[in-house]
Amino acid sequence: MMEGKGKLGKYGPDLIRIVAGTMCMALAVNFVYEPLGMVTGGMSGLSIVIRRLTGRWTGFQMPVWLSNLLLNIPIFWMAWRIKGGHYMRMTLVANICFTAALFLIPVPSAPQKDFVLAAVVGGVLTGAGLGLVFSRGCSTGGTDLLGAVIHHFLPYYPVGQILFVLDCLIIAAGAWVFGIRSAVYAAVAVYLTTRLMDMIVAGGSFAKLAYIISDEYEAIGHAVMSQLGRGVTVLEGTGMYTGRQRKTLMCVVDRKQISSVSHIARKIDKKAFVIISDIREVQGEGFVEKIQS
Repeated sequence: MMEGKGKLGKYGPDLIRIVAGTMCMALAVNFVYEPLGMVTGGMSGLSIVIRRLTGRWTGFQMPVWLSNLLLNIPIFWMAWRIKGGHYMRMTLVANICFTAALFLIPVPSAPQKDFVLAAVVGGVLTGAGLGLVFSRGCSTGGTDLLGAVIHHFLPYYPVGQILFVLDCLIIAAGAWVFGIRSAVYAAVAVYLTTRLMDMIVAGGSFAKLAYIISDEYEAIGHAVMSQLGRGVTVLEGTGMYTGRQRKTLMCVVDRKQISSVSHIARKIDKKAFVIISDIREVQGEGFVEKIQS
């Protein structure tokens, strides 16, 4: 019993974020994209196209949640054989949550026609949802997983390029079925989605890199390690103008700690030369651990 509680406590935060993220994504699909025919790529976008075509050709509109489920089954089967491991288990959970949310959230019978507002709301919801899911080291499957599968068989093509081609084909299909207007606003939604998703995914792992050049490098380095608990690396450097050998400290810290680093350096050596820059991602001890797929 205690072991079960331990596992729940371990994976509980991940599951909460995945559920919240997939709910946001499903809201965007059912409340915005499907009613207005805005195809933003991915298997959910392809499912919207399939729904319209099946209704046109057979009179029965296949639900988006069902198409999404059926399209993902062969992708997951291939990916599980290729990738396996924790990544696939959590991705499967995320896809099930997304499919369930698509099934449970009703599609409004009288959608609004404000495409600008729809692009903004849809982009924000999808970006927030994807950001929450990706920050847990998994995805909802679909074209992301299909891109990884294709890359396995065609390793000379980057995954990003494969995903770009897949999504462009789906968006082109949406433009053909729903018209150029919907496609243009779908592109706006994709842009907002990407920006917000990057902010959420990278925001938690943003860090600062500090270079400190000082004759008091030993005292500064020990102070940073003892007071902030961060590792410091000593680099060898030579002044181009003077030709003098100088020691340079390199330290990666959280955003909240960078002011402390500057304060420590200035307190010990007022002439210390401090260079600070942003870091998009940090993997390793003390920061975000890379999840092996």
